[in-house]
This record gives sequence, structure tokens and C-alpha cells, in this order.
Amino acid sequence: MTPFSVLHVCMGNICRSPMAERLLHRAARDRVGDKVDELLLTRSAGTGGWHAGDPMNPPAARELRRRGAVDTGFRARRLLAEHVDAADLVLTATAEQVDFVRDLRPDAAARTFVIGEFGRLLGLIDPAALPPAAPDPDATYARGVALVEAVDAARGGEPPRLADELDDPWGRGDVFFTRVAGEIDDVVRPLAAALFG
Repeated sequence: MTPFSVLHVCMGNICRSPMAERLLHRAARDRVGDKVDELLLTRSAGTGGWHAGDPMNPPAARELRRRGAVDTGFRARRLLAEHVDAADLVLTATAEQVDFVRDLRPDAAARTFVIGEFGRLLGLIDPAALPPAAPDPDATYARGVALVEAVDAARGGEPPRLADELDDPWGRGDVFFTRVAGEIDDVVRPLAAALFG
């Protein structure tokens, strides 16, 4: 069984989505330790390709290091349909990027959310109603898929709210990056807790 896969999407793939990718990995590692890469695949991409191949923006990398996440070995990439196809959950920075993903792959609509929307709805889900958590790829995958289905059901076809979006920190100072990273953490930590118990 492949790991449960989460794809993070923003515009350029050098600020918000790499921070989300790496902060989710750190949150999962805090729960399952060295087994994290067997259980979870967290990646990112951008709707625009102008930064493809670039490292993440330096303030984003600094913020990751400050939060105990790894910033090395990252290269931006443009979002392709195959990235969406490989993802069990797609988390975007904005509602516009949700539309981009859905235009690219309409069948991904039920598993694509603005990150804050997913975090807000995640609070409505009873973890006891999901398949049991266990540090095993099959169990994590089954629980993750059930979690995404439950969050989509809780969404009930309602659109995301403006407050669910992440502001673009590109070109802003470290304080702005700290705020955005905190908003990401407010989602990825509960997501890791829901996945791994």
C-alpha cells in the first residue's frame, strides 16, 4: 500500500505550499517518528511555473527551521494533472487554486479544499467514527481516505470562506511569514492528530 498522500498547492510553490508540505511532515514526524515516510507522502506544487526548479523563498525556509521543520532539498514545481491524480487530499492556499485544481481534474473536487476550510471542517469530525489509527501504511491510508470523505460530507457543498485562505507572504517580512506559518500549523497539526491518533 502506498502512503497516504497530501498535495499542497499555492501560486509559485516557493512560500505557502512548501511551508505546508514541510510543516505537515514535521507534525506527522512528531506523532510517528521515523515511520513518517512509510505512512505519509506530503508534496507541493504551484499553479504557475515561473519558479519551477527554484528553492523555497528564504523567509519561508527560515520560518521552517524556526519551527523545527526541514527546509533543505526543496525545488519548486508546476502543478500537473498527474500530481493531483496521485494525491488523496489536496490543500490549496486560496479558493482560486481550488478552482484551478478542479478545472485540471474535475474528479478531484471531493478531495480538494482550501487549507483553512479543511481545518475548520476537521473540527466537526468525530475521530472515533473513522477506521482505527495504527502506525501501519494500510491503516493510515484507510483512515486518511475516510477522514477526507467525512470532511467533504461536512462541507455539504458549501463554498469556502474568505477567512479560510492564506495570504500570500511573498515579498513581505518575517513577521508575515510567521503568521502564515502559524495558520498552516493550526491545520496540519490537527490533521496529523486525526490521521495518527
